[in-house]
Amino acid sequence: MKTIGLIGGMSWESTIPFYRILNQTIAQRLGGFHSARVLLHSVDFDDYERLQRSGDWDQAGALLAEVARGLEASGADFLVICSNTMHKVVNEVEAAIAIPVLHVVDPTATAITQAGHSVVGLLGTRFTMEEAFYRDRLAARGLQVVIPEADDRDTVHRVIYQELCQGVVSDVSRQAYRGIMARLVAQGATAIILGCTEISLLVGADDASVPLFDTTRLHATATADMALSA
Repeated sequence: MKTIGLIGGMSWESTIPFYRILNQTIAQRLGGFHSARVLLHSVDFDDYERLQRSGDWDQAGALLAEVARGLEASGADFLVICSNTMHKVVNEVEAAIAIPVLHVVDPTATAITQAGHSVVGLLGTRFTMEEAFYRDRLAARGLQVVIPEADDRDTVHRVIYQELCQGVVSDVSRQAYRGIMARLVAQGATAIILGCTEISLLVGADDASVPLFDTTRLHATATADMALSA
C-alpha cells in the first residue's frame, strides 16, 4: 500500500469525513484491521483564508508547496489536497515536488461522465465557481458547466465560509441551497457537483431533483484506489 500525503485543515470540518471515507474504503477493500497509511499535515486555515480573501494566491501557493515538500520528504508516495478551492494553486504544488498530485476534478469528472451526464451544475466557493482553474478542467473532460447567478453565488460562498467552515449547519441555508440547485436544474443541469468539501455537510441526495456528485467522497475513494494501485 502506498503512503498518502494528505493536506487537510481547509477546513478541518471537512477533513474529518474525508479521512473517515478514506479509511472505510481501505478497510472494505482489504478487510481485517487494515487502514490507510497517511501522513496528514493539517494547516491553520486562517492563514489561507486571509490570503484567499486578499487575492494573494502566490503566497498561498508558496505556503502549500512548502507543506507538500515536507510530506514528500517524510515519505509520501503521492499527494492529496483536501480542498477544491486550493486546487487553484495545484500547478505551484506540482512544480515543487516529484511525487504526483491526485487532482479532485479528475475522479469527479470520471464519475459524472460514466453516469451519462454532460451538463453539470457547479457549487463551491466563489473562486471555484467563477474562475477558470476548475471549470476548464471539467470542460476538458467534455462537460458543460453551469454556475448559479451572481446573488446565488454570493449565498453559496457566504454559507461555506461563515457557517460550514465553522461547524454551523442551518436549515435556513439548506433551504437556500435547495432553491439554488433547483435553479441550476432549470438552467439545464442534469447533475450537480458539490465542489467544496464542506457542502456535503449541508445537503444530500434528497435535497435535489438531480444526482449530486460529492467531491469529498469521490476524492477520498479515488485516494484509496491510488493507494492500493500497483
